[in-house]
Amino acid sequence: MSHNIPKELKYTTDHEWAQLEGDIVSVGITDFAQSALGDIVFVELPEVGDELSKEDSFGVVESIKSVSDLYAPLNGEVVEVNTELVDSPESCNESPYGSWMIKLKVSSSDEFNSLMSPEAYQEHCESL
Repeated sequence: MSHNIPKELKYTTDHEWAQLEGDIVSVGITDFAQSALGDIVFVELPEVGDELSKEDSFGVVESIKSVSDLYAPLNGEVVEVNTELVDSPESCNESPYGSWMIKLKVSSSDEFNSLMSPEAYQEHCESL
């Protein structure tokens, strides 16, 4: 099964995508994740100002099939939360890369480069 994996993003093994702009990283779930979850019916996100460490759970996505934790791809402070997803969780299915969940202010953008490349993420998905 082929999934949309944009070349300009980085990825985690937990199926989050990350996009760096300056010292802000936007985070969402991948096309693979939304496809595996099915119809998403609920999204719980953190508060602005929360400090997250890499791999901390920062929220929950609930679908008709299951409930999955969301994990921070990097260390950082939550500076923005996409509250529209709380009211319209189905946006994660309709546009997974247009539906960012949080924006993290990171102290070092070098850490961003440690995330998976699109090619590595593609291989990861194919191994599942």
